Amino acid sequence: MPIFTRTFDFLTWLLPVTNHFPRAHRFSFTQRLLDAAFDLREYLEQANYRQGKARLERLDRADEALNRVRTYLRLAVRWEWLTGGQYQHVAEMVTEIGRLLGGWRKVTNPHPTPPTPSPLS
Repeated sequence: MPIFTRTFDFLTWLLPVTNHFPRAHRFSFTQRLLDAAFDLREYLEQANYRQGKARLERLDRADEALNRVRTYLRLAVRWEWLTGGQYQHVAEMVTEIGRLLGGWRKVTNPHPTPPTPSPLS
């Protein structure tokens, strides 16, 4: 599946880049970014071995991890730890992973139940 290739490429790109982040933040911010990126990959692997509701649950967790990755990358560019070109490249990678993940979620749950309207609406 392409999502596994894309996440592998993303991790291969990300790990060496984070080695250039400030040393003072390696055990806090950098670790959280890498943990979220590896969590994403692991949840995708787990989803691949499950079906139905269990698969959808892992895909939801992968989506949450991807959102954390996006947040950390935005912070890294804001703090100028990533150049504009690096951010553009990684944002394209993350966007493609998000599209692939969304497609997988849609195939896994083709008829999601609509949210229940709030009685206050």
